[in-house]
Amino acid sequence: MTVRIIEAKEDKISTSDLVDDLKKSRKIDYSGAIYTFEGFVRGKEENMDLEKLVLTLPDKEKAIAEIESIIETVKIKYNVFEISVVHYIGEFYTGDSLFLVAVLGAHRNESLKALTEIIEKVKYDVEFKKEEISKQGKRTILAGG
Repeated sequence: MTVRIIEAKEDKISTSDLVDDLKKSRKIDYSGAIYTFEGFVRGKEENMDLEKLVLTLPDKEKAIAEIESIIETVKIKYNVFEISVVHYIGEFYTGDSLFLVAVLGAHRNESLKALTEIIEKVKYDVEFKKEEISKQGKRTILAGG
């Protein structure tokens, strides 16, 4: 399991990096699926032209522990072998990566369900604070937004 929360200006990791790591798993011989997800900054929404997004956490260590707990629950629920999560915090612009997930499992169905659940639970259960700065003003969104 890999769980990292990284400052935007620090290390850059891609979904292919996560896949390469998963393929080194001792469970690779029993695996038949790897699913990945990359969430990135959307520059336009209805009535908004984003100039910058700032993503913060009140407690980085607590967030890592929460993500690890989510991963363990999902691994058991869907019987998948490995899950890796990388979430960036800091200042971002259109197209910048924010959130990466990779799941290694025996079968595609369970692996895809695990991926979907990780995405939703991290979005709704971890205390990220998102500030969208646009020409129209500033909007703050707390966990779940």
